[in-house]
Amino acid sequence: MVYALDSDEYNVIIIIPHYNGEAILRRCLLSLKKTRYPHYSVLIVDNGSTDNSLSMVEREFPKVQILKSRVNRGYAGGCNYGISHSASDLIALLNNDAEVTESWLGSLVELMKENPDVAAVQPKVRSIDNRQKFDYCGAAGGEMDIFGYPFARGRLFHIMEKDTGQYDETRDIFWATGAAMILRREVLNAVGVFEESFFAHMEEIDLCWRFHLAGYRVCTAPQSVVYHQTGGTLGQEHLMKMVLNHRNNLLMILRNYSLLTLLWLFPMRLILELGTMIFGGVSGQYKRVLAVPIGLFGVIRQWKTVIRGRSDVKRIRKLKDTRVMRRMYHGSVAFLFFVMRKKRYRDLPGF
Repeated sequence: MVYALDSDEYNVIIIIPHYNGEAILRRCLLSLKKTRYPHYSVLIVDNGSTDNSLSMVEREFPKVQILKSRVNRGYAGGCNYGISHSASDLIALLNNDAEVTESWLGSLVELMKENPDVAAVQPKVRSIDNRQKFDYCGAAGGEMDIFGYPFARGRLFHIMEKDTGQYDETRDIFWATGAAMILRREVLNAVGVFEESFFAHMEEIDLCWRFHLAGYRVCTAPQSVVYHQTGGTLGQEHLMKMVLNHRNNLLMILRNYSLLTLLWLFPMRLILELGTMIFGGVSGQYKRVLAVPIGLFGVIRQWKTVIRGRSDVKRIRKLKDTRVMRRMYHGSVAFLFFVMRKKRYRDLPGF
């Protein structure tokens, strides 16, 4: 079955991947009722929930469509499943632990309308727990350094800034957060969707990297505001989350950089991984120490994913690494944060 709208050419389907969490899903759906942009529908992709959340949706939100999966496909697989069962021109992805504001969707759609070369846009993301601060997931726009370390305007590693309007200009970014983003279907048809072997974490950065390689742009629209509960599904200190972050980050580097770039850059990245283990041991973060070698082992096990990903990139690549790297930060964010004690995005040299 394919879900579609009877609306105009700028219809939007909002896809919410979901696995358990009745309370957070209710909060998300209640907030969506405030959305002013009229041409949208909501599709929940259920990853095999075992609680009462779906019966709650059927009872309290009868207009919301539900697409059930017998297995937990993760964020990447769940989103792909929803994308393949929908037909709108624009696709908004929203975490079930997010809460939207009235103009969130209209602002995203407007930017996409005005910029046909933009493949993805994210809103400004603030924390549900502290609404004056940026949220870990994307903040005011995702960035990345050349070694593959992601950060965001308003967030460096675990330090979140207070939102005082310092990042309120619309601008290009490197990646848009999977917590809340809008995508152009025709670009997905050309470039591909999320890499499902990632399961969760970093898949949106990998996808946005491919957008850049194919010659498209990614932007932030700070006029659009969404609140997000980081760790609402899987806590920040959960070992699995750490492992997935380390593994998937290395996988996307191996998938998207050219072989020539990898020859000099990847050994340096492995040294930084060793530094992460040392720092974790000294600071008592023993889960972090474990996450690095487990993640590296996971990379070795996913060698077929790397080969297939590199083949996909070769097919869609229009820009060389040197062009795409201009959209990245050329220093080491890890070095600047942990050694030089730079704690804010605007303190980074060159930004």
